[in-house]
Amino acid sequence: MREVDETLNKLVAGFLPVLYAPDDPDYASHTLAGAIDDAHRKLYQFWEWPHGVGLFGLWKLFEKTKEKRYLDILTQYYDQRIEQGLPGKNVNTMAPILALSFLAEYTNKQVYRDIAVEWVEWVMEGGLDRTEEGGFQHRTTDDENPGELWDDTLMMTVLAVANVGRILGRQEYIDEAVYQFLLHIEYLCDVKSGLWYHGWTFEGKHHFSEAFWGRGNCWVTIAIPVLLEMVDVPASVSRYLKTVLVRQIKALSALQDESGMWHTVLDDPTSYLESSATCGFGYGILKAMNMGLLDRSYCAISDKALQALLAVVDENGVVQQVSYGTPMGRASKDFYKEIPLRPMPYGQALAMLFLMEMQG
Repeated sequence: MREVDETLNKLVAGFLPVLYAPDDPDYASHTLAGAIDDAHRKLYQFWEWPHGVGLFGLWKLFEKTKEKRYLDILTQYYDQRIEQGLPGKNVNTMAPILALSFLAEYTNKQVYRDIAVEWVEWVMEGGLDRTEEGGFQHRTTDDENPGELWDDTLMMTVLAVANVGRILGRQEYIDEAVYQFLLHIEYLCDVKSGLWYHGWTFEGKHHFSEAFWGRGNCWVTIAIPVLLEMVDVPASVSRYLKTVLVRQIKALSALQDESGMWHTVLDDPTSYLESSATCGFGYGILKAMNMGLLDRSYCAISDKALQALLAVVDENGVVQQVSYGTPMGRASKDFYKEIPLRPMPYGQALAMLFLMEMQG
């Protein structure tokens, strides 16, 4: 446990340099927000989904420790972004709203609450396009992705909708979040394996390259326990979500590499081993066990994942072997194998979440 504590402290030290890294490839190359004028484009540099996941990890660290320095990092981040101005709304830029909603509840700061409510109302009142059957279309900063469901959406947008619904006492928001989970399960969870496809298109009626992408699957392993911890759902829904989660974890247990990591394409051992998915799986599996959703026989899996994590944190507290942001692999699974590796805020956060859960 001492090694876990020491590594967590190193990860915290490495968090801010990664959160504010000035050399993000997509931003530097104008791939991100490339069609937006420079004055507004800069608003996206530090307010995108990688930052949102990173901030959620930092919020959970503050929630657990109540150390003021973590609260100060969060408030400074949001205060600076709000003063600068916020970017346009989409599924990915919704991601920082999750931590902001918790922060608004804790601090009772009206400006935080107003922004969280505004952004979730945008989703609920039709600002975010819907697919057939009312799914949240995975619209990003640069692509509309008409008629598409992605597993990422559950983590980036749906959890924020649920949390704001809980805070405001708006049952219709919680109901919508639950519906999105159920619809995404229907179209993305493979009935044969229990693993999740990255995406589904209602226009083409297919799963693109049919990839079982590692990090996309880990969003599910995390999001289901987080949702069940966050809001009350009917017993039948809780039972169903638990069943889906356990089925996925059973499949994951058979695909874990001897090193303790998972491959970026889960069922392709020629694809590289990837640390953010590994941390996400370790966190989600351990959290599910700690919540009583999963029996303790899976401890060996999380223990192996822990050893893998400890091996990829460098001397500066930065998680290595993290795959960069990954759009849809539309034509070939090989697309995922070509995504570069670099430190990212979500890599730091997923590692922090895993180690905090390991601490108990």
